[in-house]
Amino acid sequence: LETLRSDMIAAMKAKDKARKEAISSLISAAKKVAIDEGCRDDIKPELVDRVILKELKTVKEQIDTCPASREDLKAEYQFRYVISEYAPKQMSADEVKAYIKEKFADVLATKSKGAIMKAVMADMKGKADGKVINQTVAELCK
Repeated sequence: LETLRSDMIAAMKAKDKARKEAISSLISAAKKVAIDEGCRDDIKPELVDRVILKELKTVKEQIDTCPASREDLKAEYQFRYVISEYAPKQMSADEVKAYIKEKFADVLATKSKGAIMKAVMADMKGKADGKVINQTVAELCK
């Protein structure tokens, strides 16, 4: 959160209004989630990371669903994608596969996708994209 705040101040000093607004909306979203979860004064980095990933997903969906005729909107959404530089690094499909095989060998033996997903998602939330995890688990269950 402090990194976001200092970058927002730097953007204000540089008179980079679009970047300032993108970072500001991220800080606001993090504060809102913190208030909702009852930890207003003690905002943990994990919470900020979770909010960043959620906002990144939202921006990605906005870019994908934006009509081609609205170039102005599309440009705005793509600039908001600047928040990706603050997102925590996500694991690749190969890293996910190795991690699951190593940590969840006992659950993998059941070949029950639901049970595996339940165990894996609780542990890997925020470390890898849910779609990648789902595809990897489906592949391992075959």
